[in-house]
Amino acid sequence: MPESPRKLLVTSALPYANGEIHLGHLVEYIQTDIWVRFQRLVGNHCVYVCASDAHGTPIMIKAEQEGVSPEALIDAVSERHQRDFAEFMIRFDNFHSTHSVENREIVSRIYEALKAGGHIERRTITQAYDEQRGMFLPDRFVRGTCPSCGAADQYGDSCEVCGATYAPTDLKDPVSILSGTRPAARDSEHLFFRLSDFAELLEEWLGGDRIHPSLAAKLREWFRSGLQDWDISRDAPYFGFPIPGETDKYFYVWLDAPVGYMASFRHLCEREPELDFDAWWRPGSDTELHHFIGKDIAYFHALFWPAVLAGSGYRTPTAVHVHGFLTINGQKMSKSRGTFITARRYLDHLHPEYLRYYYAAKLGPGVDDIDLSLDDFVARVNADLVGKVVNIASRCAGFIHRVADGRLSDELESPDLQAEFIAAADTIAAAYEAREFSRAMRTVMTLADRANQYIDTHKPWVMAKTPGNEAAVAAVCSQGLNLFRLIVLYLKPVLPRLAADAEHFLGVTPMHWETRHAPLLGHEIAKFKPLLQRVTAEQVAGLVEAESSAN
Repeated sequence: MPESPRKLLVTSALPYANGEIHLGHLVEYIQTDIWVRFQRLVGNHCVYVCASDAHGTPIMIKAEQEGVSPEALIDAVSERHQRDFAEFMIRFDNFHSTHSVENREIVSRIYEALKAGGHIERRTITQAYDEQRGMFLPDRFVRGTCPSCGAADQYGDSCEVCGATYAPTDLKDPVSILSGTRPAARDSEHLFFRLSDFAELLEEWLGGDRIHPSLAAKLREWFRSGLQDWDISRDAPYFGFPIPGETDKYFYVWLDAPVGYMASFRHLCEREPELDFDAWWRPGSDTELHHFIGKDIAYFHALFWPAVLAGSGYRTPTAVHVHGFLTINGQKMSKSRGTFITARRYLDHLHPEYLRYYYAAKLGPGVDDIDLSLDDFVARVNADLVGKVVNIASRCAGFIHRVADGRLSDELESPDLQAEFIAAADTIAAAYEAREFSRAMRTVMTLADRANQYIDTHKPWVMAKTPGNEAAVAAVCSQGLNLFRLIVLYLKPVLPRLAADAEHFLGVTPMHWETRHAPLLGHEIAKFKPLLQRVTAEQVAGLVEAESSAN
């Protein structure tokens, strides 16, 4: 690892404030949190911010349906989101909202800079208009027959049957989902961000190691057909920020949403004086900016967002880390099958660290989808966490209290084995850094196997039957617990609660990466208490049944 600490600002995509967090969302937040915890564990200065994505027509309509103000709706949803995140041990330094003073100021400044640079132009466009509701309709608020394949009841932007994309005005027999009436076609003047002005910059940006090569290749396809300029305005009524100098025009949610990263960080800077917003966001900054997102929003984060930042005088991202989608039992999440599982429903039935570990065991640096096989989930958690890791401590701790009054030996029984475990740290750290979490977990579990083999070979339960063997038994079990400590250290980014409980049991202060070099010798430990319980198929079945009944 580098001698001087790195300074990293890390973000996850902002959760939209009109629905609950579910297991698909958690892939990203758990992935990000593991990476952030690793960076802190090795001594880097890592700041992790997020916020509620709080604007847009869907928020406005849902608030109306529930008889509350949009502000009340987003506050209530944000509170539930933050509660779920906290219980999954996803630890933000700041969680803010795009509906904030900071966001309004920054997005307005960005817009004015883009406008002054000649990167904003006006165009008249034709949109679907609901005359009964008196408003222009977002694409997804219009449904009708696909103009390409004839499939009925399709969204106004794309067909879920044939995959065709189109404008709402192209639909056959279009209907507004708000009023059930046929929308009219009406012209309106909109503001566009000239993305095409930044083609050269974006070509260079994609040419580095800032995004996965397969995704960079996919994004380059947009250059061949010509980068499309981006409509950044919406007409009233709309829940969002008014555009300075315009009448009844609002910033499109996708302009102020990524600005929420900056706003959340600035909000944090206001209460953390050692953080300098301008120093972290200026071009050429020695800080790093890392975004974690899903592949469905890669276009916005890898093309629009760097261009908007560069065009308004800010630094561009160091990297955009993109993950795939989640399937459950090999299929899309389904409410009817009980596999559209919310974070809250999971927490009602199962330990959050089971899921953190399972995702880590599946996640790599690419954009492939990952599958949560519920049978494999049960088997892997029980075999790896309970059968391998926790088993080491449970096998050794009792003997330390029985033959050595709870005190570890003064010397290591197997220094070579200890050195082998310490040497594995570099491989594990490299895997964490590269977001190859599955490789890190495989390496750690190989160590757990080695530790259990060591105990099996020496058989302290047999040794203890011979009088006078107390010191030898204590030496073997002390070695076993030192190996256990290293394994827990390596798992700490994934299993922070287990690590904290193990630290309490071992009687040590919170471990960091360098503590691996100093073994516990002549050290008193607490009585062992079970650190994790086995998960049962019945528990998982109960979770699926409860989710299915709720839907």
